[in-house]
Amino acid sequence: MVAGNEKENVKVLPQDSMRIKVTKNGPYLVSGGIPVFRQTIIADSEGTAVQWRFDTKYPLMEKCGLCRCGESKNKPFCDGTHVKIGFVGTETAGNEEYVEKPKTFNGYDIKLTDIEELCASARFCHRAGGIWNIIKDSENPEIKKIIIEETFDCPSGRLILHDKNTREMIEPRLEKSIIAVEDPFAGVSGPLWVRGEIPVESADGKIYCVRNRVTLCRCGKSQNKPFCDSSHYPEEHEHKEE
Repeated sequence: MVAGNEKENVKVLPQDSMRIKVTKNGPYLVSGGIPVFRQTIIADSEGTAVQWRFDTKYPLMEKCGLCRCGESKNKPFCDGTHVKIGFVGTETAGNEEYVEKPKTFNGYDIKLTDIEELCASARFCHRAGGIWNIIKDSENPEIKKIIIEETFDCPSGRLILHDKNTREMIEPRLEKSIIAVEDPFAGVSGPLWVRGEIPVESADGKIYCVRNRVTLCRCGKSQNKPFCDSSHYPEEHEHKEE
């Protein structure tokens, strides 16, 4: 089952050519005319994310390079700084075995799977007491609505809902696009939010698991490159699930 809440009018080129190529110690090479945007996480006084704010739609390009080292002066685009600083961007994601071994939290007619290794610290999941706590109350239509909203707002795909009757995933319908995430509460730029099942290819030609929601590291610090592992997020602001 697929649901959608996208409001952006996204113009795209033919989708069979869309992909992101990780280059060795260099940028992400984006091809196929994938739209690139900037969005900001709006948080409350305690840092819990409450909504996404759409900021910028960059000019549509057939190809572009997106910064992976975190030091470009033209973010989210690469300006060659990775060469000057000797950036080492060795990919460490391996065979992504964690995707097949999520934690499971059961609700009334839905269940939540949680792949902690993919967390990008967007913090939408902490609203209303935390999705892990309220999933048990999903028989309540209002609570279920909040659970779905929190899951759909998770950019990394760490959190995925499943219909227990049909066994289908409950996923947002996302146009193929890339979002450069900004997080002013934490005082950092967040990851690149890759949406709509865009293939990500490693430097040696491997295609990573194709998912509807993926976050790619753009601070250069992740221990799970090319994916975000929350290394951009300051420890003093760290949120934990209950």
